[in-house]
Amino acid sequence: MACPFFLPTEKFDGTWIHPLRLPLGCGWSGRCTAPEHDGETPSLDEQREFCNLGYAESCPRLPRERTWDSVRFGVRAKRGEAAQPALTIYIQYVCERAHRPVEHGILEFDAAQQKWMVSHPHRAVQRMAECFVAARTNKPAIEERP
Repeated sequence: MACPFFLPTEKFDGTWIHPLRLPLGCGWSGRCTAPEHDGETPSLDEQREFCNLGYAESCPRLPRERTWDSVRFGVRAKRGEAAQPALTIYIQYVCERAHRPVEHGILEFDAAQQKWMVSHPHRAVQRMAECFVAARTNKPAIEERP
């Protein structure tokens, strides 16, 4: 689970014991998108302790009124037919509040075209999904679009 206000930008080695077990597949550095803090860069310790892990009740940027506390991802891939070796990656997401699901759905990424067929309207959630795919496929994350 990652903080729903975290906008990851690049891979970050935050000295986690098991980085592959992190919610986004590895550690990421990035910016905050919380109201009144949009664009701020949290300290490396804050990114390691709050942004990458979610449920950051002690984070000074976390808004009191919010829809979600964290975002969780899961992945499933489907190969195409023999004549169509394309790979479709399905990313299931769950946005949680107080450890309970509030919103969930499936995003879809066409690996052959390097294109999102189904994306999330929330900018930070979509960016986290992009980073999650990049971590799982060992490819660089697609550059963030302004």
